[in-house]
Amino acid sequence: MSTNASSPAGDAPWTVSRILDWTTQHLKKAGCETPRLDAELLLAHARGCPRIQLYVQFQEVVTDAQRAVMRDLVKRRAAAEPVAYLIGHREFFSLDFEVTHDTLIPRPDTETLVLELISVARKQPAPRILELGTGSGCIAISAAVNVPAANVTAVDISPATLEVARRNARRHKVDSRVEFVLGDLFAGLTPGRTFDWIVSNPPYIPQGELATLSADVRLHEPPMALDGGPDGLVVIRRLLSEAPGWLVPGGTLLCEFSPEQSTSLLALVEGNPAWTGGRILKDLAGRARVLVAQRAS
Repeated sequence: MSTNASSPAGDAPWTVSRILDWTTQHLKKAGCETPRLDAELLLAHARGCPRIQLYVQFQEVVTDAQRAVMRDLVKRRAAAEPVAYLIGHREFFSLDFEVTHDTLIPRPDTETLVLELISVARKQPAPRILELGTGSGCIAISAAVNVPAANVTAVDISPATLEVARRNARRHKVDSRVEFVLGDLFAGLTPGRTFDWIVSNPPYIPQGELATLSADVRLHEPPMALDGGPDGLVVIRRLLSEAPGWLVPGGTLLCEFSPEQSTSLLALVEGNPAWTGGRILKDLAGRARVLVAQRAS
């Protein structure tokens, strides 16, 4: 999208359609995996409208002010800044969540964990759910929205991250049922509390693989939410060690992980007498994604 009205196409106006076509090609050359989708999301944000409205606005001319916003967004996207950070939100489990550079961007893979959680928890009279490392709050809030009887506690080590999660809870009108706690895993909780569920999407990328991540993740998402230590399992080992003391007998741990870690995780569960019934859930792509383990009675 040229900074001037004129371009190789002459003096044709910069319509929605033309800007989308130009931006798609530009982002494709920059190596973006979903250039058309990115272009549509960015232009909808620049125009202050839902993305679907663009489809009935193809011939509308984009204002100079909107083009200026769009130029900045496209420049930043071409430099690998994630679309979710550029537009300030991301959909997860059919809900819209604010995201900032203080939060990990919610991903469809994590919906596997949420689906398991709500499918069982909604059968319980008043499930107590603890999420560790809540980030944007997408897991805790999705649980609260879909399990109205649930009491949810969400923990994060970052004050700035917790503020984003609180805003998301207010947005979805569950702030009265989600308690936010600042702390490192269980450290901020009152001793003696117990839960029916402990859920987490912890950092699980091995340190040696961080440099191989795509630029949008490597350069922009919070390292603390990604770095799982030398083998990626440092935080997960702590969860498996400490969680039994916070679960009721028969209570369940759900933990996301990287597919190649499944064998190691099952071995850790089987080697700890506090746990029983370790199993693995697969994500929509058929990859091992979520560990399910129950506290032994």
